[in-house]
Amino acid sequence: MASASTPPVPSAFASDVQPDVTAFFDTVSSTISYVVKDPDSAACAVIDSVLDLDYAAGRLGYHSADAIIAHIREHDLNLEWIIETHVHADHLSAAPYIQDKLGGLLGIGDQITVVQETFGKIFNEGTQFQRDGSQFDRLFAEGDHYQIGSMTAQVLHTPGHTPACNVHLIGDAAFVGDTLFMPDGGSARCDFPGGSAEQLYDSIQRILALPNETRLFMCHDYGPGGREISWETTVRDEKNENIHVGNGKTKAEFVAFRKTRDAQLAMPKLIVPALQVNMKAGSLPEAEDGGKAYFKVPINLL
Repeated sequence: MASASTPPVPSAFASDVQPDVTAFFDTVSSTISYVVKDPDSAACAVIDSVLDLDYAAGRLGYHSADAIIAHIREHDLNLEWIIETHVHADHLSAAPYIQDKLGGLLGIGDQITVVQETFGKIFNEGTQFQRDGSQFDRLFAEGDHYQIGSMTAQVLHTPGHTPACNVHLIGDAAFVGDTLFMPDGGSARCDFPGGSAEQLYDSIQRILALPNETRLFMCHDYGPGGREISWETTVRDEKNENIHVGNGKTKAEFVAFRKTRDAQLAMPKLIVPALQVNMKAGSLPEAEDGGKAYFKVPINLL
């Protein structure tokens, strides 16, 4: 059961609206990006895009983003929104690159300000770094709605992995970010600054309270046991089979497991560049003398 302080799930759920969902899998970060199309128009949204980075070489690439752009152009779609489910720590966002090519509004949860305040200090950003979320076009609060063509999308604030995590409900589909993985993958870590296993459990209960037939789309999949990469499941399957929260596991059981597990995990390989870029809406570091740009590496702070 969700705690008494957990906001209720949406009272109305548009199960009769089935958005067309096309997935793009990035093998380097195991991230799934999505193009979500209104079935009744050419309107679409992009969720959790990826900018390629060869970290060892310090070299950016655009293959992943270009595949999304090519799909949208090939199908004559109109990009209305570029959505970030949270501030990713394992890949760089391609939002500015895609927005420059196709337009659309960039949105993220309004608790981005908490993330910006926290990591602005860690990366010693100066006073010129605005910590009010103004780098984004729209900051979503709990319960906010927005349109993708004729579809109404609704935002659920689902903290735990990070303070700014949101789930986006679009028709019969929910894009869950890093709240949940596929049933055999369990759940996301909670040990980043601002994370909370207790909050994540409550957030997951909100998702599991959605109708059983709700389609759930993951942000990551790692193919546990060598199985093929997957990204779509249902509320029913998560409730029955999720190895971390399924079959009625209690909050105490989840929190104890999650804290023990998180203590054993290494930091994501791209966390240093990813956080610097993603908390600024995907903007790359400004060029210094000679026109060169650099990432900062905080020592003993992560």
